[in-house]
Amino acid sequence: MCGIAGIADDRGLPADAVLQHARDLLAHRGPDDVGLYTSARRDAALLFRRLSIIDLSPAGHQPLSNEDGRLWIVFNGEVYNFERLRAELEGLGHRFRSRTDSEVIVHAYEQWGTACVQRFIGMFAFAIWDEERRTLFAARDRLGIKPLYYQRTGGSFRFASELKSLVALPGGPHAIDREALWHYLARGYVSPPRTIYQDARSVPPGHFVTWTADSHALEMTRYWDPVDAYARGRLPIGARSPEDASTELEAALRDAVQLRLRSDVPIGAFLSGGIDSSVVAALMASIAGTTVKTFTIGFAERAYDEAPHARKIAAHLGTDHHELHATEAQAMDFIPRLAEYYDEPFADSSALPTYLISLLARQHVTVALSGDGGDELFGGYEHYRTIGQRLQIARRVPAMAGEWLGKLGRARGGQRVDRALASLPLATEPERFFDYYTSIWRPFELERLVPGLDEPAAAPASRLHGADSDLAIFTMSDLQRYLPDDILTKVDRASMAVSLEARVPLLDHRVVEFVLSLADEVRVPAGRPKALLRSVLSRYLPDALVDRPKQGFGVPLDAWLRGPLRGLLTDYLAAGRLRREGLFDPQVVETWVDRFLAGEIGHARVWVLLVYQMWAEQYRAA
Repeated sequence: MCGIAGIADDRGLPADAVLQHARDLLAHRGPDDVGLYTSARRDAALLFRRLSIIDLSPAGHQPLSNEDGRLWIVFNGEVYNFERLRAELEGLGHRFRSRTDSEVIVHAYEQWGTACVQRFIGMFAFAIWDEERRTLFAARDRLGIKPLYYQRTGGSFRFASELKSLVALPGGPHAIDREALWHYLARGYVSPPRTIYQDARSVPPGHFVTWTADSHALEMTRYWDPVDAYARGRLPIGARSPEDASTELEAALRDAVQLRLRSDVPIGAFLSGGIDSSVVAALMASIAGTTVKTFTIGFAERAYDEAPHARKIAAHLGTDHHELHATEAQAMDFIPRLAEYYDEPFADSSALPTYLISLLARQHVTVALSGDGGDELFGGYEHYRTIGQRLQIARRVPAMAGEWLGKLGRARGGQRVDRALASLPLATEPERFFDYYTSIWRPFELERLVPGLDEPAAAPASRLHGADSDLAIFTMSDLQRYLPDDILTKVDRASMAVSLEARVPLLDHRVVEFVLSLADEVRVPAGRPKALLRSVLSRYLPDALVDRPKQGFGVPLDAWLRGPLRGLLTDYLAAGRLRREGLFDPQVVETWVDRFLAGEIGHARVWVLLVYQMWAEQYRAA
């Protein structure tokens, strides 16, 4: 796992000191080695910070090239099937100088061109500069586990693992993208291809880009899509029994976990006590052949504390278990650094426990397996059921009546019944209905909160070929947006902040494609969330440790913001401060803050505003 950046510019490059500064802003992603390559014409540079995982010798230094020095690569991530690919490439005449997967990628590109990405099993973001053709090829993994940002400016193309490196380069992005701001306030995060900056973009999951220096042409290509995987692999109902599906899923997960145990440094697993992380830890313990190290976070507030349950699971699996109990003081220390870690507003409060469990794990290991992805694949979110029920009710309202009631709801706003009325016109558009009910600030509220901020045009409906249920639509929406843009972004930044590599076996694309091939009745039988995954886990744990209600990976933020963090909230959202900045309507903000402090509502709306204000202050100071 590493930090990468680079620039291709036919007008020449910035001074090496400037390039090194942009590179070293990523030192947390790669504390073990540094690299800088500049092309013979000085029209391209590749920047690298290394976290040594595979082949710890100097042979793993990057940037590295193929035999003749025509192709140069910087790579972040892991290609887990690299040994098999290497054997195939050696059979085709390629010669290797290291035992790294990064060298396999550059030879795979040399052999198969852009189609090489279809052969990789893993998480990755990489860029390859072709000295002869003066082209830059950059790709991001299928599910979006690893980040890749870019900027086009004049005759140059820049890329980086994090936005801070782009901002540090001459002519880096600066102006705020107001459409991205709208989406942030609605969702709590910014979705690709947009970033919070007008002039910077994110390569979406499952895409690669090609930049040609001579023509300054940028071409973006999608090479994998969960929607296509869903349509391509869909089997008739009854094609697999639940028992057969459970057996096949176990085999697929065992293979995914086993591939991710390849490491030349110590490896462990996050264990929250939930189904997802427990499956990963159980499979890891059964495969590893040695005592597995597991890590969990606890809280003093019992409603948020899964540590006792995680402890029981660890005891049953015989792991070397470690716990850290989060405190208000740690929250006070972490929250002001959100902008530093994430580079743009990011309001998922579970970033705190994710950072703390990463910090704990890094004291013992360099790699940790994580259970992310289970909720999206196996219907684990409670709101899938509740939004589905609302959608069925809304469909019973005639279209004209729904439109009229929707206008009434938007006009009044604020109360739960009015929000329900406002959603009625969306009853024929399940994706937009789902988007509406999973938003934090809804459109008619944002019109009041940010005067003059126009609602972006509605995104076109996705290409859900033959989707046979609302659940399939909700799943596909989360796989394409919430999972990569929130969950995986959170895990990447939090783990990389402490130089820890997090691997996610549930998101092996072969596992994802298998799960998407299943009928809803098999994937989520009788609407029971994660029943299929529980059936796998029950082969490793007793029922008493498997059958328990879902408990999200959250923090007691309501109590903290009404208690020790209250001053932070009221300071950043003070009316005088908001008037000086001129973005949010102070009266609207004051109303919501007062309602939150009075205990009438949860923290979601005010937290999104607080995080934005903290980010904006650092942004203005930069």
